[in-house]
Amino acid sequence: MADVALSGITKSFGSTQVLKGVDLTIADGEFVVFVGPSGCGKSTLLRTIAGLEEADSGDISIGGRTVNTLSPSDRGIAMVFQSYALYPHMSVRQNMAFGLTLARTDKAEIDRRVMAAAETLNIVDYLDRKPKALSGGQRQRVAIGRAIVREPQVFLFDEPLSNLDAALRVRMRYEFASLHERLKTTMIYVTHDQVEAMTLADRIVVLNGGVIEQVGAPMELYEHPRTRFVAEFIGSPKMNLIPAEIVEASATGATVKTAAGETVRVSVDAASAKPSQSVMLGVRPEHLTLTGPGDAVAAKAAFVETLGNATYAYVTAGGAAETLTVQLPGDVRPTVGESLTLHVDAGRAHLFDEGGAAFKRL
Repeated sequence: MADVALSGITKSFGSTQVLKGVDLTIADGEFVVFVGPSGCGKSTLLRTIAGLEEADSGDISIGGRTVNTLSPSDRGIAMVFQSYALYPHMSVRQNMAFGLTLARTDKAEIDRRVMAAAETLNIVDYLDRKPKALSGGQRQRVAIGRAIVREPQVFLFDEPLSNLDAALRVRMRYEFASLHERLKTTMIYVTHDQVEAMTLADRIVVLNGGVIEQVGAPMELYEHPRTRFVAEFIGSPKMNLIPAEIVEASATGATVKTAAGETVRVSVDAASAKPSQSVMLGVRPEHLTLTGPGDAVAAKAAFVETLGNATYAYVTAGGAAETLTVQLPGDVRPTVGESLTLHVDAGRAHLFDEGGAAFKRL
């Protein structure tokens, strides 16, 4: 068993409280991704699990064993950092074997583990090379291999792809997913890139200001965010937000009036809402359409990006302070200054109260 359980984890640096009572259970073999903006506590939480930081309060359990007082080497974890941290004077084989050598592991066992990891990562041909002869992606594989040979209960990854170029990050995302499928080991992965989170995770943990905003499967968070923060953070381009007020509300839906005076029906349970209450209407870029169901709002194109497979129109609409993003088919190309009529599908729109909490979508 390699489940991870966190109960009431707090951590402060001086007068700044970084973690504010985190409770989380990660199942054996699960791939969980921590996401959030800079300073939200995601890396501190990972380092606390690893034992590189000591929790001020709370309990950490790995595989059913409380590890609060154990050193990192005794917790059954292996960690891969943003920096490869390879020894330049050692070969790939020596780098991967270094930790086992220090632990006085039998040489035959070291050779077996290094070869097995190299085969898993497809770096057998590089075992006798020095790190300087490798590409960035190959060096990251070596760093992962160094973790694999330890045969840990839990892998911890701290933004491992942030130093790679965009094309290589895409390739390495696939390799991380394949690695998890082969090893079936519990993995906890920290990133600021929500695209990585959406493509890799069994579950995503969204952190904000040292607390967990929401935990769930990628599409659960995308389609049913519980807060405005999660709605804006998950999804690229991010969700459009339009200031509005309640006109009519019930358990079967709400009608809102935008700052521009247009009315839009939203399929949410708004039984707790009151007439004239200020709200935010949330609509993802792909759910603003030029034709189709739903109420319409007037817009004007301010900037247009043509990407081939899709067109992104940045428009002024609804009295929103910021431009809204509209995702259109690649062969639809509005011109700057063109007036557009955008339809909002009631079943795909979101509504948030003044505190940022979402009304439940029906």
